[in-house]
Amino acid sequence: MNTNTAVASPFSSAPVRSLDITGVKKAIPHRYPFLLVDRIEVIEEDKYCVGIKMVSTNEHFFEGHFPGQPVMPGVLIIESMAQTACAMLLSKGGYENKIAFFMGIDEAKFRAPVLPGSVLKHHIEILRLGRAGKFKGESYVDGKMVAEATMTFALVDKAQG
Repeated sequence: MNTNTAVASPFSSAPVRSLDITGVKKAIPHRYPFLLVDRIEVIEEDKYCVGIKMVSTNEHFFEGHFPGQPVMPGVLIIESMAQTACAMLLSKGGYENKIAFFMGIDEAKFRAPVLPGSVLKHHIEILRLGRAGKFKGESYVDGKMVAEATMTFALVDKAQG
């Protein structure tokens, strides 16, 4: 029995739709300096997507984290994953008056630093949908996993005003 058989990753499949930065901004309310995803490739609706964050040397957080040795804060990598998942879901229609809030972050691990000039690729798998959803995120730079976490979120009505 051969145990070295490669399993095809759903994240290598062709996207069914893509969101550029304009589409991302239509889906989620985040704006500079807290918009942390630049592009999203939806691989399978309500199931898989890949989000891309171009980590520029001009990011505001590098000024203080850390002077002389800039590293992207882990909490912002997690936030970038969350924005990717929520933009995928909220962009498909039917969620125009909804916003997603964090409920929990579990099993977060940071495996390597993310430096200026990196291209973060978030592989997002939706585990559960509904008013309280759950997803697993893995972030990669140059094919190497740099962070992972499982997160829950609540979909709530946007404040009117």
